[in-house]
Amino acid sequence: MSETAGGADVLTSSAAVVLQDRPVIALGAAVTEALDECERSGRVLQIVTGHRGRITVPVRALVSSPRAQWVVHDDNGYYEGLTGRPMYWDGRSFTHVPDARDYAPGYVTPPSAPVGTQLVLTFQARHTPQTRLGGQVDQLMRLLIGRSPAGWGTTEPLEHLWDPAELTARVHAGPRSRIIAVGQGARRAAATLEFSDTPGIAELTTLTVGYGPGDPPPVEDLPSLLDALAAENPVTALLAQLTPGRADLTTEPRWSGASAPIGLAATGSYTGPPGFIRQPVGPPEAPLTWFHLGDGRSPEYWQRHQQLLHHLRNA
Repeated sequence: MSETAGGADVLTSSAAVVLQDRPVIALGAAVTEALDECERSGRVLQIVTGHRGRITVPVRALVSSPRAQWVVHDDNGYYEGLTGRPMYWDGRSFTHVPDARDYAPGYVTPPSAPVGTQLVLTFQARHTPQTRLGGQVDQLMRLLIGRSPAGWGTTEPLEHLWDPAELTARVHAGPRSRIIAVGQGARRAAATLEFSDTPGIAELTTLTVGYGPGDPPPVEDLPSLLDALAAENPVTALLAQLTPGRADLTTEPRWSGASAPIGLAATGSYTGPPGFIRQPVGPPEAPLTWFHLGDGRSPEYWQRHQQLLHHLRNA
């Protein structure tokens, strides 16, 4: 181990380790500072929590990427919070136990709160330099929870009340921007927005909305919601899925169930592939095709998702 730097508690040649001993771990300043240092130096960020800790949507998005890992400590040792794979400290970083055959015991204990459902929408959009950004996530939150986002920022807690003009100025101020937006309407909602420079501005956003037990997500309404979205705030692609989870959108380091697809929308009008239910959505000048994939409850339908992607790429 070496001296700490960049917001990390432990810094080695391979990893920056951030210790977080609190009930809910958010994407705070220390975590983002350590992440920036890792991106500059080629290290992986490892966030270490206790087994009772929960992570927010932005932290989950981070540790779902190759840039970071969630490491959980309990009486039995260490394990990866999202997968349950046992881990150990090898002197440079936490790494998976190579011969482990089972999940860590803590990962397979029951969740501490009732498990509901989270509707996850991931979409791509392209903008001109003159576009006011944030329109897609604003409209989707209004359609799904009844209100525009409450606030936005780059770290949690969020620094700003919702203001698309200020958000747009922040994105234009840097070559790359990661933004968080949250909503508190009839249900909880949180979004992570990533913007990058292309010819214009490319947006990749994931919006998550929480539904409690007995509160079904509007799966059958998604094509009409997408049609309304595309008429005002076009997207180039959108994937909808359901994942078991808490209605407050925090994630425990325990198995709660597998995600499953609902449908995928792609730019253009398609007549294939055979065996897929298709529905045109969006205005004629910017058509989308909605492909129904499953009920959001059957993980095996991810195979249909892969088949569809293969067809679209070849088409």
